[in-house]
Amino acid sequence: MKKLFGATIAISLTLSVTAAPLTKSDFDASVKLRENWITKTRDLMFPVSWLNEKHEFAYRQSVEGGFGYFVQHAETGKIRPAFDQEALAQALSKAAGEEMSALMLPFETFRFNHDETAIQFSLHYEPWECELATMHCAERSFGDARPRGFGVVRDLRVSRADAVITSGNGELNVTEDGYNLLISDANGNQLYRTTDGVKDNFYDIDSISFSPDGQALSTMKVVPGEPRYVTRVVSSPEDQVQPKVVTQLYPKPGDKVDFDQPVIIDLKTKKQFVIAPDRIPGAYEMRIYGWHKNSDSIIVRYLQRGHQREEMLQMDRSNGAVHAMVSETAETFIYGWTGFFHDVDNAGKEIIWRSERDGWAHLYLINGETGEVKQQITEGEFVVRDVQKVDEENRQIYFSANGMNKDEDPYFIHDYRINFDGTDLVALTPEKANHEVYFSDDMQYYIDIYSRVDLPNITKLYETGEATPIRTVAEADISELLDAGFQFPQTFVAKARDGKSDIWGLIIKPQNFDPNKTYPVIENIYAGPHDSFVPKSFWPFGYHSGGDKVIGMQALANLGFIVVQMDGMGTANRSKAFHDVAWKNLGDSGFPDRILWHKAAAEKYPWYDISGGVGIYGGSAGGQSTLGALVFHPEFYSTGVAFAGCFDNRMDKIVWNEQWLGYPVDESYVASSGTEHAANMTGDLFIIVGEQDSNVDPASSMQVVNALIKAGKDFDLLVIPNGEHSAGRSTGPVDYAQRRQFAFFVEKMKQQRTPNWNKQ
Repeated sequence: MKKLFGATIAISLTLSVTAAPLTKSDFDASVKLRENWITKTRDLMFPVSWLNEKHEFAYRQSVEGGFGYFVQHAETGKIRPAFDQEALAQALSKAAGEEMSALMLPFETFRFNHDETAIQFSLHYEPWECELATMHCAERSFGDARPRGFGVVRDLRVSRADAVITSGNGELNVTEDGYNLLISDANGNQLYRTTDGVKDNFYDIDSISFSPDGQALSTMKVVPGEPRYVTRVVSSPEDQVQPKVVTQLYPKPGDKVDFDQPVIIDLKTKKQFVIAPDRIPGAYEMRIYGWHKNSDSIIVRYLQRGHQREEMLQMDRSNGAVHAMVSETAETFIYGWTGFFHDVDNAGKEIIWRSERDGWAHLYLINGETGEVKQQITEGEFVVRDVQKVDEENRQIYFSANGMNKDEDPYFIHDYRINFDGTDLVALTPEKANHEVYFSDDMQYYIDIYSRVDLPNITKLYETGEATPIRTVAEADISELLDAGFQFPQTFVAKARDGKSDIWGLIIKPQNFDPNKTYPVIENIYAGPHDSFVPKSFWPFGYHSGGDKVIGMQALANLGFIVVQMDGMGTANRSKAFHDVAWKNLGDSGFPDRILWHKAAAEKYPWYDISGGVGIYGGSAGGQSTLGALVFHPEFYSTGVAFAGCFDNRMDKIVWNEQWLGYPVDESYVASSGTEHAANMTGDLFIIVGEQDSNVDPASSMQVVNALIKAGKDFDLLVIPNGEHSAGRSTGPVDYAQRRQFAFFVEKMKQQRTPNWNKQ
């Protein structure tokens, strides 16, 4: 027995992995693994959407040769094609300028429009629509509203001088008049004009919201923020030889954001009111949710800069008075991205609110007039993830949660129904698995798709009232996939740094795994505090449930590695204390928990070899963590491949980084910066970056390069011309970047030569 990194490793009965060089065929098989396996299941249904006000649901399902799109009637079980896939493939190929096949259409999810004459979906992260009668396909337009950089700074380069905002009943028109608003009736008669708008404090026409009675409107009066622009060079444009320059509005941490003051304009009394600046100090995000049904007031969300105070405000139309329907404060951060607000009966009397005030994410019934808690609706050591429906008539809530069942993976999501007063909790999804539930519009039925990484998708139809199963709609057949060598990932659990919390992860072995050999270990990391990331559902051939993570890890494992992924402390969907580890501490990335997890696995499994250091790879925030592993824990992590990393949080987008590191920008940003600490790197690093990354400023990667050069460090760099944030990971020249990543790990961690791809 030998002691390594504090773990006892059995070595007497093991042999080293063979040093036989890998061939081009080996690499090609790994890179093409997803492509080769994607057609080897049948009846794997995912996802589902109900047709408008009908008892029919649309879905995608694996069929011979790829995927079919269908519509099924809940009561009769009758199935019909959702659309003509061959015709749509031809039309979409022509519109998008790339070849597509009928059984491999490039979208998982789709929805019919309101009258079922078209389908809507996402293509390369952009919204598209195809009209089914004509098979005309095009990108969808959502109007000409002035863009906002990450929602907090308006792009004033975009003029709205010709904009006309019309009320729902067509009786009011609002136009810009310089920096003011002009309100007219349908005949062009002026009804009202603001007079105090100026360049540095203007009225925003894109914030207009009309009252239900049509006699008032709300808007924002704006003090503009700082318009920071990121400039990128398109080195290799497809339509010309010479490079191009593009600019992007890109607010970063610490930048001045727009200061929005909600305004009510009453056309009957010719009065207007504005929320005073001292009522919303340090406003970071102001959003008008709309009007109460009686037209007497508006609802406004106020989030203070620093993410430690949030309020849902009511502003009265008669006098401009403001009071907080709900107030939330935190010593660390309020995770507003997963918040839930529901105004019961749209009357401002009762509010359903999601809060972590007791240490877990729960639902509360709030007195909207006083802001006091009337009832904690859910309670316990579990996390309310989402609310699907508030049934006001029966005073019931349908919600999803994880962690309620103590005898299973705490990340498994289940659905429930509960009364407003916290009584009569009903479990709607009994199986020990991860569930995704889709309710019909009238809530009479729901579809439950459940699976685990070791249980292929099973789809059931339920009657909602008594949670009664009606029939099994589909059960995936993976026999062909198993014949092709697919193997289920292995779940592994170890204790976190606190000695109490369980850290859950996956272990993926090579298809030709030999327990009598040892294998170097590589970790796939994404440690962003905005979610948890280890896949919990079966691989359904797409990004949505983490399937591509699993197949990517398997592809790498097949080259002679153990590949793992786990969620450390600082990630979401556990207790508030578990999550708070990330506060002003993004450089932590859960590494103390991850290292303990690796040591526990090495102690249990003789084939789990961490003696030469652990490899690591990740993209975006995972790229930042990859560099962080090498500079903050060089004694443990030896080799890293970092894609599109936000290596210094001061260089990245405001909306993500201020959520976790706070405001103003302080030393916590410096402490978490891989760029600032690049000189500490002792391992092997490969940086991959897309030249046109619009999510993370690609200059962040080049600043790391600069720091490494100054420190005299050796490293590898791949810049993908025209590449976006996903370059090398999910779109763009995937095969090339992935092959380079795989070769880097083989060369550095196994000390094996890789094929010379320059020789045919």
